[in-house]
Amino acid sequence: MRHLLNLQKLVSRSFNTTSRHLGNKVPEYQKLFQADNNLPVHIKGGTLDVLLYRFTMTITIAGSGFSLYWLLVACQPRNK
Repeated sequence: MRHLLNLQKLVSRSFNTTSRHLGNKVPEYQKLFQADNNLPVHIKGGTLDVLLYRFTMTITIAGSGFSLYWLLVACQPRNK
């Protein structure tokens, strides 16, 4: 029984001490995203955001084209 009580203390200590090391980054992100630099909000985060946006647009357009292709194939009459 004593082992369970010690384990409970150990677990609660590890969770309680880790939260002290984290800083509040919200004000930094507010300054970054509210800056007037004529960029859309989805690419204000930097190079990684631009790459993720372009990758998402690429797979969206490719998926739409692929879907339209198979829709066209499905509409064609079958050969006997």
